[in-house]
Amino acid sequence: MTNLPDRSPPPATPEMRASDADRDRAANLLRDAAGEGRLTLEELGERLEAVYSARTYAELEPITRDLPAAGTTAPAAAPDGAVDYRPLPDAPSWKTGIGVLSGFRRSGVWNAPRSFFTFSFWGGGKIDLREARFTDGELTIHAWAIMGGVEVVVPDDLAVHVRGLGIMGGFDGRASGPGEPGAPRVVVKGFAFWGGVDVKRRPRKGRKKKNREERDD
Repeated sequence: MTNLPDRSPPPATPEMRASDADRDRAANLLRDAAGEGRLTLEELGERLEAVYSARTYAELEPITRDLPAAGTTAPAAAPDGAVDYRPLPDAPSWKTGIGVLSGFRRSGVWNAPRSFFTFSFWGGGKIDLREARFTDGELTIHAWAIMGGVEVVVPDDLAVHVRGLGIMGGFDGRASGPGEPGAPRVVVKGFAFWGGVDVKRRPRKGRKKKNREERDD
């Protein structure tokens, strides 16, 4: 049976107006954070004032950016010698990648969100997760390629699940497979028409050289 494309609406854009429900969710997240000792009462008051003054998602999102989402637990510290997946306070973070008659690239050390939306039309982009940190245990990439292409590079220690659809194009799911225990999970879904979404597994930067040195010992 042919799988239908994922027709769920794309994530809200930064310019979209925030609703009262959006502001209430952010306020509840702040109150929970204060109850857990993540915020002082003074910080809570300042952020609540900013939440109820926010008009758009662009104004609302930074207020809770440094707090874990409700119902999730911050990634645990990595044992000595293991990969550290925890987000870095000063690393950049992106939630979108748009390539319309152009291209984009998300790579290097960056904090990957819970949900990333990418759209390519007569253009392309690359999402490289080999040095990424993760704000949650699962990252969902919503990839749409119309007469364009998206390349997703995932380190081989992460679990990967690809479930997109390609029509007169390709949505390569061969990279799907398990990862190492405790590693984040990456889900890639979406739609490709006269274009392609290519998901590849590659050794984590620095690990390939280390593995070769261990074999030589």
